[in-house]
Amino acid sequence: MLVSISPKLDRPQWLRAPAPAGENYRELKQLIDRLRLHTVCESAACPNVGECWNQRTATFMMLGNVCTRRCGFCAVQKGAPLPVDYDEPARIAEAVAAMGLKFAVITSVNRDDRHDGGAELFAMVIRAIRDRVPGCGVEVLIPDFQGNREAVETVMEARPDVLNHNTETVPRLYRQVRLGARYERSLDVLAHAKHVQPATPTKSGLMLGLGETAAEVLQVMGDLRAHQVDILTMGQYLRPSPKHLPIVRYVTPAEFDELGQAGREMGFAHVESGPLVRSSYHASNAVA
Repeated sequence: MLVSISPKLDRPQWLRAPAPAGENYRELKQLIDRLRLHTVCESAACPNVGECWNQRTATFMMLGNVCTRRCGFCAVQKGAPLPVDYDEPARIAEAVAAMGLKFAVITSVNRDDRHDGGAELFAMVIRAIRDRVPGCGVEVLIPDFQGNREAVETVMEARPDVLNHNTETVPRLYRQVRLGARYERSLDVLAHAKHVQPATPTKSGLMLGLGETAAEVLQVMGDLRAHQVDILTMGQYLRPSPKHLPIVRYVTPAEFDELGQAGREMGFAHVESGPLVRSSYHASNAVA
């Protein structure tokens, strides 16, 4: 079912994405630079940055661009965290207004140096966007807050339209892929968010191609449904640099289609499954 491809071979055609270019891309780049903001699109080297920015969509990343964890898959810079900028939520809201967004996606680096993991800033940015751009939907992609349920409650009390937390991979690979994270803790974050605000859709995402089996992926999908997760994304892991975890397998578009259908049959309200899918890819479609 999963296709093994030597890393010496060229990347498959289905993994080709357009290069960042175009007038909208340049305008958005200038806006983000002017407002001193970060996006996961750039910091995590997302392959869809050209497509998304030309459609005037972006995923804003709060609390700096330095992460306190050292996950083996992620391109975001690791090290000592930056000072918290309490004006950042207002500047993100300004960018959302300038871009004319109807749906905004906000994430952050891990901030294990803070007791609440940055939950306070997530609540602030949700409220800032609602004040500045009434009617704009807001999805937040949160870290695990080291299992702090009060932090999850802080975010949910601000009423995001979607609460996203990625499981990323299968339990067997957590020590390699998600250093400092625990599978059961991620499931608890999602379950507690649903407990606090039952009507708010919850969402999670998986990267494939890190050595997982199809059976393990289906098991994670089942676990997510058992924890009442509504929305699922699945995409191909792409190695940001030779220092990061290697790609073990490339997953074909047909395999992604099969997994997407399996997810819909399990009861997910919305599934995005494809080689270039990322957690916030076509995010507004899931709540349209």
